[in-house]
Amino acid sequence: MRYDRSRSLVGVRVSASVEESSSSIVEKKRKVVEHVCLLKAKEDLSQEKENNMLDYLYTTQYQMGGILSISLGRVSNQNDDNYTHAVYMRFQRKEDLVKFYEKPFYLGVLKEHVLPYCHGLLNLDYESEVEDDILPIFRKGEEFNYGVEFVLLISFMDNIIGRVEDALACLQSLIMGFPSLVVQSTHGQNFNLRNKEYTHAAVIRFRSLEAFQIFESSSEYKKIWKTKFEPITRKTLSVYYLVDPVGTEIM
Repeated sequence: MRYDRSRSLVGVRVSASVEESSSSIVEKKRKVVEHVCLLKAKEDLSQEKENNMLDYLYTTQYQMGGILSISLGRVSNQNDDNYTHAVYMRFQRKEDLVKFYEKPFYLGVLKEHVLPYCHGLLNLDYESEVEDDILPIFRKGEEFNYGVEFVLLISFMDNIIGRVEDALACLQSLIMGFPSLVVQSTHGQNFNLRNKEYTHAAVIRFRSLEAFQIFESSSEYKKIWKTKFEPITRKTLSVYYLVDPVGTEIM
């Protein structure tokens, strides 16, 4: 099954001070819109039906305009809300996302190939920035062929102006210091009015499962989470899934 592969990262050294020096050049950024959908599959979902569901979701990018990038897969970690699958999509602008939600083709995929197999669905959308170049915008190239997609949803407390921005800035600064682990990351405030359970989200593509584990267990990440996030957070949800090489994806 194409959604369950990863590549091991050998010889990674987590040394932010050294790696930051190699990324000191200011890069031109471009705004993008990120869409995250989490699913709770039924316990009796067969392998064949699961493949069918994921295939139809994946091929929406070929049937509809506006989707710049997509990844999806079975969630690899246990989570309190029991989400089993995740879908990530990138759009050029908010208008493209609005059209996507209303497209008869997408609504048909949900009705016929997703909702019959699932008993829960969560959508979240946010605006972010990426490097203004074709490969990072469309998430194409060798760096995006493998890896781990990490999705972090956060519900921040009210009336903490400035502290949310500071926490997210600290996280992004830490991520930028580890280019040997992270391919790309985005974060932003949720603007999906149908789901206010989480206020913010982040999507981070790691180079491998090993890279993700190194980052997640690092003292730097734990310190930022404990000092910057925990004091101002109501609840969080984090899931990750493995990504297969583009060359083996079913068209």
